[in-house]
Amino acid sequence: MKRIVIAVALVVAAAVIFIVGRSLGAEPLRVSSTGARYAVTVVIDEPTTGRVSVEVLVTSGEPDSVAVSTVMPGMGHSTPEVIARQAGPGRFVAEGELFPMSGAWEVPIRLDGPAGEEVLVVDALITG
Repeated sequence: MKRIVIAVALVVAAAVIFIVGRSLGAEPLRVSSTGARYAVTVVIDEPTTGRVSVEVLVTSGEPDSVAVSTVMPGMGHSTPEVIARQAGPGRFVAEGELFPMSGAWEVPIRLDGPAGEEVLVVDALITG
């Protein structure tokens, strides 16, 4: 009987840790930018370090390609450009190790299409 009580207590503790840990996670980031040729809304569901997914919703213009990179001006860090795959009309997704550390990052979005090339930049606070 004692083993059952301990096993149930461990399962409950694990469930509480899982639920609390998920609720303490970073809030989704949604930020927009408008240029001369294109306008975008950038969505990062989990703005944390490590492998992330950056969704670029093109709200004006029709680019053929979209690429995402990151720059941390305060520390002199940057990451290589990641080519986004088209996930639907006006929707592109870039996945990779874009934020190697927490802090204030700039996210340049390079769009290229019939209207020409343009780089739009949004700010992202990465919390860990």
